[in-house]
Amino acid sequence: MKNINGIHDFPQWLRFRAPSKGNGREVELLISTLKIDTVCKSALCPNRPVCWSRKIATFLLLGDTCTRNCKFCAVKKGIPLTPDPLEKEKILHALEILRLKYVVLTMVTRDDLPDGGAFHISEIVKHIRNKIPEIKIEVLVSDFGGNEESLKTILDSGPDVFSHNIETVERLCGVVRDRRCSYTTSLKVLETVNKLSPDTIIKSGLMLGLGEMEIEVLKTLRDLKNSGCKIVTIGQYLQPTKNNYPVKEFIQPDKFRFYSDWAKEKLGLAVIAGPEVRSSYKADFWYSES
Repeated sequence: MKNINGIHDFPQWLRFRAPSKGNGREVELLISTLKIDTVCKSALCPNRPVCWSRKIATFLLLGDTCTRNCKFCAVKKGIPLTPDPLEKEKILHALEILRLKYVVLTMVTRDDLPDGGAFHISEIVKHIRNKIPEIKIEVLVSDFGGNEESLKTILDSGPDVFSHNIETVERLCGVVRDRRCSYTTSLKVLETVNKLSPDTIIKSGLMLGLGEMEIEVLKTLRDLKNSGCKIVTIGQYLQPTKNNYPVKEFIQPDKFRFYSDWAKEKLGLAVIAGPEVRSSYKADFWYSES
């Protein structure tokens, strides 16, 4: 059986639902009509039929073009356009129509902007909070080059969850992530957020199947815990297109369970792990459990 993008055969434990009608189609039509970007579509996420059928989408802010060139990611790379000044109104309109109780706002990395786009995102968070005060907001953001002022700008807008993905183990960071990314910088971002806003839930995520070893994954989980993380997602990396980094291994479901149980027992860390898990997959559920 070929995967959704026809790159490789899936093992028997990896099966994603085919696109469905109903709510999934409603979400797809809405984001298309409003000209809103979602990471669900831009990153070719295989879970999008499931999430869209539940009326859940992860909105991609600051355009659809990233200034970094991570080898695992299918989001378009290049020179981005000026941020859309109407984006906050479009996002709010979508949220009002979908009647969401939980929203994930993510972004392309914008190294071309002085603050990395932090002010733009903070204005959207504040606008949503002002109009729909009961909604829970998760921001899944870049490292902003480690700039503390940009991180403070995001936190001052009042998100319920701050998320930044470590993506992979330290040894592979320079292999699969853009050269401007850094394992150390990502940990420092999480530590800074924990220092500036200790009441904010901090979340991170990593992919397996890139060539990492078990001991490296355990070290990464320790590092994330020590940086202030409360929630970590671990999923199977899938090569989104033939131009992206190849899958080195399909991880058995039992191994995902091992990492989750180990983190809970040894670190007191909530780890959501499984082949189908992604950073924002069922994010509303895991927030309520934290």
